[in-house]
Amino acid sequence: MELREVMTTTPATREFTDEPVGDDVLRSILDAARFAPSGGNRQGWRVVVLSDPVVRARIRDLYVLAWREYTAHVVEGLVPFAPVDQGRWTGPAVDLEQARRTERPMPFADHLDEVPVLLAVVVELAQLAVTDNGLDRQSIVGGASVYPFCHNVLLAARDLGLGGVMTTVLARQEPSVKELLGIPDGHALAALVALGHPARRVTRLRRAAVEEFTHVDRFDGPAFGV
Repeated sequence: MELREVMTTTPATREFTDEPVGDDVLRSILDAARFAPSGGNRQGWRVVVLSDPVVRARIRDLYVLAWREYTAHVVEGLVPFAPVDQGRWTGPAVDLEQARRTERPMPFADHLDEVPVLLAVVVELAQLAVTDNGLDRQSIVGGASVYPFCHNVLLAARDLGLGGVMTTVLARQEPSVKELLGIPDGHALAALVALGHPARRVTRLRRAAVEEFTHVDRFDGPAFGV
């Protein structure tokens, strides 16, 4: 596919058919994704392909718990775990224990173990140039050295007619995930990427227009291109 078409028609796909994705196809996707940029070209990402049904079932169960926490915020009209105090996170905005006990049915979460491809994307923290460390707000920039790789996975999958989604919800259960997958200290779970053949094709995406988020010279400057 032409690059711009791939960029503008890659949705977050959470519903897949039962058609499998071959290892050769997955390797092709990862082979293209590896050219993503990272700070110092350190390429601190590592990928764990989840194939064992027992491991997949445990990942599903952990994801369901994390999803319940996430949804508890949404029900209250909140952005989950957002640093709303001038960019600082001061603690849970909902009762997390109660949230984990409250069922929140969602097909993607409840059947996560049935997704054709599940990739745990792990990053070595010592390889990240976290240049906003020490600022009086939630750190964010370290992700610039791993999430372009994740997005490249989705773009490469779209180019081959597949669909997928990158989700960070599972990070809520990172200690259990690290133990399950044998992830060593000094590493973090950056994302879980799900891939497969889409149950339906979505190519018309809703996004804000350029002039809605681009301004000249100042944050509140005139809209660019108007």
